[in-house]
Amino acid sequence: MKADRPARVGFYPGTFDPVTFGHLDVIERAARLVDRLVIGVAVNAGKNPLLSIEERVASIEEAVPPLAERSDCEIVVMPFNELLVDAVRRTGASIIVRGLRLLVDFDYEAQMLGANRRLAPEIETIFLMASERTQFISSRMVREIAHYGGDIREFTPPGAAARVTARLGR
Repeated sequence: MKADRPARVGFYPGTFDPVTFGHLDVIERAARLVDRLVIGVAVNAGKNPLLSIEERVASIEEAVPPLAERSDCEIVVMPFNELLVDAVRRTGASIIVRGLRLLVDFDYEAQMLGANRRLAPEIETIFLMASERTQFISSRMVREIAHYGGDIREFTPPGAAARVTARLGR
């Protein structure tokens, strides 16, 4: 944190079921833009996650230390089960970070941006485009590959891959 300004705190929300190298790419790049980055792992009652909230949090916590060190940013991982803007406010963040893989993501994200601006006009949202090497990776794709016995280690960090494989009994 620079002494001449307040800390910039970002909040990167997601279900992270499982966390992928695409998520980690966004985390590392976002960490270069803020002093503190909160990774908010959504309980998300509307989805039926493969991994428990504890497994998802642990998978991210295992993967982020090198990213925090390289970016000189404090990275915190926490579950949340409330409106996104309420979680953002509770953590003292003023920036929501969202990753975009393809234009398909943009329609949904634009709707969320509009709702969040109405609920919390003081909170800014920034979009980071996925890098070329990760733009095709999605948690859904990783789960499907794993379901059919494919090797997911190319798409997700070791701890997450092990948890997904164990959960599927492989």
